[in-house]
Parts: sequence; C-alpha cells; structure tokens
Amino acid sequence: MNRGLLLPAPKIVPVLDPEFRPAVLANRAFQAGLQSGGIPIQVALERGDGSVSRFEMTVAALGTKLAEGNFTCVERLLKFFLWSRGGCKIHFAGPDAVGRELQKHYRDSPTGRFDAAIMGDKIYEKPFEVVLTRAEDLPAEREFSAPLGRHLDGCRIGFDLGASDRKVAALLDGRTVFSEEIAWDPRAHADPQWHFDQIMDSLKRAAAHLPRVDAIGGSSAGVLVGNRVKVASLFRGVPEDLFQKRIKNLFLEIKQAWNGIPLEVVNDGEVTALAGAMALRQNAVLGIALGSSQAAGYVNREGNITAWLNELAFVPIDYQPTAPIDEWSGDYGCGVQYFSQQGVGRLIPRAGLPVDPRLPLPEKLIEVQKRMAQGDTRAAKIYQTIGACLGYAVAHYAEFYDVEHLLILGRVTTGDGGELILENARMVLREEFPELRLQFHQPDEKEKRHGQAMAAASLPLLKTEGA
Repeated sequence: MNRGLLLPAPKIVPVLDPEFRPAVLANRAFQAGLQSGGIPIQVALERGDGSVSRFEMTVAALGTKLAEGNFTCVERLLKFFLWSRGGCKIHFAGPDAVGRELQKHYRDSPTGRFDAAIMGDKIYEKPFEVVLTRAEDLPAEREFSAPLGRHLDGCRIGFDLGASDRKVAALLDGRTVFSEEIAWDPRAHADPQWHFDQIMDSLKRAAAHLPRVDAIGGSSAGVLVGNRVKVASLFRGVPEDLFQKRIKNLFLEIKQAWNGIPLEVVNDGEVTALAGAMALRQNAVLGIALGSSQAAGYVNREGNITAWLNELAFVPIDYQPTAPIDEWSGDYGCGVQYFSQQGVGRLIPRAGLPVDPRLPLPEKLIEVQKRMAQGDTRAAKIYQTIGACLGYAVAHYAEFYDVEHLLILGRVTTGDGGELILENARMVLREEFPELRLQFHQPDEKEKRHGQAMAAASLPLLKTEGA
C-alpha cells in the first residue's frame, strides 16, 4: 500500500468523498520536499511493436526520511505510465533498491502480477520484464503515430460496444440516417456465438436504412490490435479457451460475414478522442467517456493517434490507501471507481438516495438521473463529487499528456448532472491549477450517447479512396 508518502488534502473537497487524496497533489508535494541531493530515475517503456516511451523523475536520497516514499511514488507513477502508454519491458535506471522492489512487486504482489500478466501475456504476447540498467544504456525514445478515421464518404455503419449498451449508426455520405441504442449485458454471457449474434443484429438493423454497406467501423471497450481483441471486460464471461478460439478474432469473423468489406475496430477511447477532434475541429484532444467503465483516447497536436494504450480506467488518481478497490485489477484509487457507472453506484449510499441496491448499475444511474431532474440535492452531490475528482484527475493527466482540449462524454454525463460535473471540474482547475489552460467540451445529448458510433463509422478507408 502507500508507504511514507505525504498525502495533501485538496482545496476543493469532494462532498461525498472527503478522504480523497489526489495523485497530482501527492506527487507535487513529494517533488517539492526533495532536497538538492535527490536521485534521478529514468525509465523506458518498450512495447511489442518496438516503440519506446521515456520518462524521468526524481526520488529522495537514500537514508533520508522522505526516501520512505520512494517506492510508492515510483510504483504509482509507473502504473500510470504502463496503462497510459503500454509496455511489456521496463528499462529502469535508478537506485538498485527501488529497482529490485519493482521486480518483486510485478513478480509477487497481486496487483503487480495483474499488470504484468495483462501487459505481457495478453496485450503484447511477450514476457513482462523489469530490467535494471544504466541511464546511458536505456533505449532511445521511439514513438509512432498515424492518422485515424475522418472518412465520411459512402454508406457506412458505425457501432460502439459498451458493458451496458451497444450503439449503432448508419451514415450516408457523412449524414446520420439512423442511430439506435440497445441495452445488453455481455459480461454475463459465456457463449461466443451470443456475442457474434448480438453485434450482427445491430449491424443488420442499421444496414436496413442504407442502399448498400460500403464499410463498417467499430468502437469497443478493451485493448484491440489489428482488429483482434487482446483484453476486454465485455468478454470476461467467456472461458479462456473459447476466448482464444473465437473472441480474439471475432471482428475478423464479422468482416468475413460482410463479404470482406473494409472493417476497422479500435478501442473506444480512441474513438472518443476522434469524435472530439472531429466535432471541435481541433487537435491535442484528450477524450474521456464516463460510461460502464472509463474510456479514454488521445489525438496529438498533429491530429494523429499514437501507439499508446490510454487505458485511464486503471490509472491511480487517488493515493489514499483506503480508496475504493477496482474489482478487476484489485488495485486502489483507479479512475474506473470514480468516472463510470461504478463510481455513481459507489456514491449512492453516501448520498443517502433511496435506490434499490439490487438494481444493475445502468438502472441505478437512471434513478440518479431522474432524481437530478427533479432537483434532488442528494443526486446533485453525486455529480459534484465526480466533478471535483475529475478536476484533480485531469490536472494529473495534463502532467503527462500534451493536451489543450478535454471532451467529456458518456452515459454518466447525460442529463443535468453532466454540466454539474464540468462546473466542479472547472472550479478545481481555477482554484488549484490556474496555470493550466484546459478547455472542457461537452457534446449535445445525441452526441453524448451516439457520437462514438458515428465517429467509428469514419474509421475505414474505402478501397476507392486509396485507388
């Protein structure tokens, strides 16, 4: 857990989460407390495609009181880097004691083993390693980026797969002629055929509104590489052997079912950022979707996506050791417990709202939204809390992303509560981080709910475009 790290209280205390201790304040306090004798650490994260991200930080001199927080500071930040950038090989140049403790963490601790297994076995399909080295021997930074989407010609279908609903849209030369949202619970189903049939059903419903289908683009929670599913909570109910046999290549199978037309499926976070960049006509956009989980994506200043994971749901934003535990990774203080339906469900009892605890999370959210529309101050406190936490999280993200625009969307932001979230996030930046010039954006109600599917439709390049 958290050893020897000062945890400053925020100026803007989240009303239903007074124990919240923002990561950004803890990191700044640690750095401010360092004397001139601080020890530099350099880290290179190497991914399976050969791309490399580099980071530098400073820790306290060994033997000093502040050095008790060295490992916690490094491990929490390294988890941020792992889940925002991705990596299966950590090159660590710094104090041997910290490096050896990191090796032990990823080898022996439950949360470290989770990160290592997902990054190594699942995503990059290579052994996960922590290599202790010298600064001069670190691999050079090597970042890749590429354009994404923005193709609107022809007859296109876009879909967005979340844990509580799936959305689909039909576009004719960039004009949306049909959109639909259907509730589902994919995590409860173990049969890959069920998943295939449900997705095909939505695609066929959209196709009925087009004269033909030229291309299909998709957005899905999880990590996808080359249209292949590497990791996805949507399919957690599928046994591992069936996952490997059928789910891993599910979207390639769907492409085949549509006679091999252009089909591209990417992480829902990337499409969130793409939707924002397209709507705003701006770049340097970080998109954050507050839905069944927390999705995020990034469009850089050149308007491209990178090889980064941007899985901010797993990034620690609260360093309080008693912070809520993520049910999947087992780690504390991660974004998913604050910026998703899970976060809303967690705050309902604290707010004192009489919502049946047996209801599924999507239905709990609907009840909160109804109460908010009726002017219930208890519901308002839920959104105020989410907004305050989001403000501190965004300041944390801005330390490691070159970002000017933040697009906030997703089911949690639907209704009157969405503006309250942004109001409180802006207040945090204004009061605590006036140096940050970040612009929050929120799409209209239809964009919030269906913008992902519409942006996803623009992903594939038609064969005639490249001819």
